[in-house]
Amino acid sequence: MTTPLQKVIAAIDAINQEDPNFTVINNQQQPKELIYGQYMSACLNQYWPNSNEHLQIAVRAQHIKRWHLQRAEYPTGKQGYLTWRKELGKFHAETTKQLMLENGYDEESAEKTACIIRKEKLKTNPDSQTLEDVACLVFLQYYFDEFAAKYTAVNNEDKIIRIVQLTWKKMSERGHKIALSLTLPDHLAALVNKALA
Repeated sequence: MTTPLQKVIAAIDAINQEDPNFTVINNQQQPKELIYGQYMSACLNQYWPNSNEHLQIAVRAQHIKRWHLQRAEYPTGKQGYLTWRKELGKFHAETTKQLMLENGYDEESAEKTACIIRKEKLKTNPDSQTLEDVACLVFLQYYFDEFAAKYTAVNNEDKIIRIVQLTWKKMSERGHKIALSLTLPDHLAALVNKALA
C-alpha cells in the first residue's frame, strides 16, 4: 500500500519532472530540480537516517517548481535577490503544503513542513537547521565546482571565499563536521581551506 509520504514524494517528483532546465548526468539530460531533490533526499538519508516525515518532505521539496519564479523578474542587486529568495521560499512551502493536504496529511502536519521549508526558527527548530545543513552539503558536493569555475574565470576568488564563509555560517556543528569529511577535488578543498583559515 502506498503511504501518504510516498504519495507526496511522488507528487513532488512529478512536478519537478516538468522542469524546462536540465542537468547533464552521464551524458544524459535530466530535469534540474528533479535531480536536486534526489540529491537532497540522498544526503538526508545518509547523514540523518532517522528523520521525521516533515523533514523528509521538506528536503525533497526545497526547490519544488523553482523555475516558476525567475530571478530576472526581480530587481538586480542584493535587495532584489533577497526578495526573490523570500518569495521562492513561500512558494515552495505553499506548493508543498497543498500537496500534503491532497495526499492525506492534516493541516498541522502540512504547516509544520511549510515552516521548515520557509526556514523559520532556524536556531530553535532542529528540522529547519537540518534542511539548511543538507542544502549546504549538496551545494558543496554537486554545485560548488561549477559555481567556483564561474568566478575563477574572471579572477574573482574573493567572491568564492566569501560565499563559502557565508555558507559555513548557516551550518550547524554537525554540518561542519560532515562538510569537512567530504572528499572534494583538490582545487575546491583549497578554496574551502582558504575560506576557513
